[in-house]
Amino acid sequence: MGKNLTSTLQFKLPIFGDAGVGKTTLTHRYLHGLFKESYHHTIGVDFFLKRFEMDGKKVSLQIWDFAGEEKFRFLLPGIINGAHGTIFMFDITRYVTFENITNWLTVFKKANETHDQKVPVLLVGSKTDLIGLRTVPPEEGKKFVKENNLVGYIECSSKTGENVESIFRAITKMMISNIK
Repeated sequence: MGKNLTSTLQFKLPIFGDAGVGKTTLTHRYLHGLFKESYHHTIGVDFFLKRFEMDGKKVSLQIWDFAGEEKFRFLLPGIINGAHGTIFMFDITRYVTFENITNWLTVFKKANETHDQKVPVLLVGSKTDLIGLRTVPPEEGKKFVKENNLVGYIECSSKTGENVESIFRAITKMMISNIK
């Protein structure tokens, strides 16, 4: 017969990006359906667990909310070890956070080579509720995804909830398809 349907698929999913782009806000909106205007900056990494079913499979998502400050970047190689997928996040109203994705990716790619793994990356542009303050056009995000061979680009608002569920569904589907 087929695979045991009662077993749970466990996925490690780190979220990377500069401080203040909304990683913690996104995670809390996804887990609890709540939006809080501000959180304390993450120190090192915070760890969250979400269990759900997708396409008839039980999924346990281990979300690693990684600190955005440069001083913590040295931890990235250890965090990425054993990851099944990752989200790179920037703030559409702060162009520098988009530019810095290149630095994050450089460290990320080196870590993947070290650990002999290939981890799919979903690029996320946050804070679409502040559309009037946008400095990163959607086309730039899509172009970046193509140029860097990432798996997709989604924009979201943790404040309104727009696309929050879609982000985690998209990366989870990707991780499930990679285990076949």
